[in-house]
Amino acid sequence: MSARGAHGDRSQANTGEGNVPAAENAIGGSARLYGPTIQAREVRGDIHIHAPAGDGRPPLPVPRQLPPVPTHFTNREPDLTALSALRARAQPLIVVSGQAGIGKTTLVSRWLHGLDGAFPDGQLYADLRGHSITGRPAGQSEVLGRFLRALGARTVPADPAEQVALWRSSTADRRIAVMLDNAFTAAQIRPLLPGGPGCLVAVTGRRMLSGLRMDGAAFHSLEALDTAESVELLIRGVGADRVAGEPAAARRIATLCAGLPLAVCLAAARLASRPRQPMAALADALARTPGRLTALEVEGEETVHKALDASYAVLTEGAARLYRRLGPLPLSTFDALIAAAAAAEPLERAERALDELIEANLMEDLGAEGCRFHDLVRVHAQDRALTDDTEAVREESLRRVCEWYLETATEAQRLLTPIQLTLPRAYTLPSPGLPVPFTDDAGALAWLDARRLHLMEIVRAAAERGWHATAWQLVDAQWPLYLRLRHYDLWIEAHEIGLAAARRDGDGAAERQMLNSGAIGLSGAGRTDTAAEWYHASLDAARRAGDARDEGQALLGLGACHREAGRMDQAVPCLHSAISVWEVCGYPRGAALARIVLGEIALAGAEPGTAVGHFTLAHDDMVAVRDPHDAARALAFLGRARARAGERAEGVAQLTEALAVFVASGAAHWQARTLEMLGESARDGGDEGSAREYTARARALYESTSPADARRLSEAGTDRGTER
Repeated sequence: MSARGAHGDRSQANTGEGNVPAAENAIGGSARLYGPTIQAREVRGDIHIHAPAGDGRPPLPVPRQLPPVPTHFTNREPDLTALSALRARAQPLIVVSGQAGIGKTTLVSRWLHGLDGAFPDGQLYADLRGHSITGRPAGQSEVLGRFLRALGARTVPADPAEQVALWRSSTADRRIAVMLDNAFTAAQIRPLLPGGPGCLVAVTGRRMLSGLRMDGAAFHSLEALDTAESVELLIRGVGADRVAGEPAAARRIATLCAGLPLAVCLAAARLASRPRQPMAALADALARTPGRLTALEVEGEETVHKALDASYAVLTEGAARLYRRLGPLPLSTFDALIAAAAAAEPLERAERALDELIEANLMEDLGAEGCRFHDLVRVHAQDRALTDDTEAVREESLRRVCEWYLETATEAQRLLTPIQLTLPRAYTLPSPGLPVPFTDDAGALAWLDARRLHLMEIVRAAAERGWHATAWQLVDAQWPLYLRLRHYDLWIEAHEIGLAAARRDGDGAAERQMLNSGAIGLSGAGRTDTAAEWYHASLDAARRAGDARDEGQALLGLGACHREAGRMDQAVPCLHSAISVWEVCGYPRGAALARIVLGEIALAGAEPGTAVGHFTLAHDDMVAVRDPHDAARALAFLGRARARAGERAEGVAQLTEALAVFVASGAAHWQARTLEMLGESARDGGDEGSAREYTARARALYESTSPADARRLSEAGTDRGTER
């Protein structure tokens, strides 16, 4: 088994492994430069230098995440006016409450869309899933992670208190609107409140959430539509002529829908799909005795259930089957690929069925994000699945989705980190043969990141059902996501589940992989002692199995843990033991990783000559095994060691060469580390101006990749860095 990245490389963010192409060493024309730019020769022409986005890429767009407003949005002018009046009184937190299906989300979305210009720094949205049938409301880490990354952060702290601190610091000088949809308790809201006086938070929920009064909240209760407003909404769905032809039936339908926009829209979609059916026939159907959902003690659900039964009854067989397949899945959103996997249908057929569900208002179209159920519609879909399908059918549908995610994530891993794809994959069902939704490294990483919450839900679902091999394989396939983007909360939870699954599966190699990979995440999150415990467990398991590569990985990790804790007398022997083990089994990359950590120890201990030796060997070995990212890491450290040893010009040249690799690959954390070392080298040579410039640029990058390092540089004063 190939060892994963060194525990001492805390960024683990090698976002590109190709060589930097040769190019003329000049900048000219009308070039646009983003982020840190090193140019050793000519600069000419019309140059535009933009503020850094954190990793050398063009800056992220201003986030505009609000859900789209349906074209049938009707009236609500008094409510919109009331919300604007609350804002005019400088209320920074507004809670809109009302019964299920009353239109809270649509109203608040419509209102905030009208305030785009008032919030130039963005509008953020999160569904808190307060009434989700999965029983898992959205957690603080999930929401703040999305928000912080939307604002430009590349890394989010694992500690909840640090997440809140970073969120409030990031929003202190911004003017943003935040929509927190479907809240259940005031406690869900408090950690998500931004830190700036120019921010606005709008919360929706079935409950009033009066506990937020102490946080300065203002409240607005949304009432049902009256009969005339309901008829107007019905007209928008089926046309004025049809309503004019049966006005009494239209009013009866409006009355039976109890003023709930969701129910009226479902009824309109049902009528639109059957243009020749009398409206009175639908009114009669809605008046019949409802089914099981009447037992749910939530006002409005009985009415919606009647409308849903009517809509479901006229679906085509394929759309009805897809409705039942998607309802029980533990996912918040769906697209055609998920639909095709769940229903075991060709992609084109799944797309048509999904379109039919959207047309019937049984699914809400979210644009590029796919589509989703209203929470009441999801309950109905799950209820139909329980009634119309067997347990075996429901289980097979979930299994198909789990294995599609495993197959697709494995393809991403094959593109991004092929050297670490060492464990087998096992599938119980035939591959659905669906197209892979990416073609290159950037697309693969973007897919993993966009689906990370889905992947976590699928891991949990597989483990809960005892599909142990599938569970740990899903965790293993997500390694590039954790390696490069460092979602520490998901990283740790996934590996805790994966480790338990591997042990239950009786797979020793998978157990060691989970221990080693999980320990890297624990260490990166600052839980060094727990990481050391995992490495000790991995070391014992590797020695029992006679697996030299895993033994070396565990020794490397332990050495790095001891180094982080300042126990150099224990770190150095572990690292030398790792080198010995890997040299015997013929794994030069592992030995090179250990030498990098030994070099860092020597450099911090004022032994630059010794450090040069370690880094030179490590760099040569990384070049030989074609690992450009770790070769660049070794080169950066080698440059710093040479500068410390008195070879300043040669050292700065190597640091600059390494920086170019990191800029090309987008490895933001290592751009920052290298800039910091360039600053230290400039200061050693008495060039304080360059030192301050390099260190300031490093700190700017650390703000989005490692807030602790940014604070460290700030606390050092006058942009003076410290040797690391």
